Amino acid sequence: MATKSFLKNIKFKDKPSARSFLNALENAEGRKGKTVKMKTSIKDIKDKEIIRKIFQS
Repeated sequence: MATKSFLKNIKFKDKPSARSFLNALENAEGRKGKTVKMKTSIKDIKDKEIIRKIFQS
């Protein structure tokens, strides 16, 4: 998640909205995210010539 989303100010227009938001935060506390399995293999390319060929095609 981007840092900017953590630093954003939130203004609530009514109490039910604020309570709903707080309940969502409390329910999310302590929960772990799902493990993501990649279907394709990934490798780092460091050779400049190969990188040039990828972007020229």
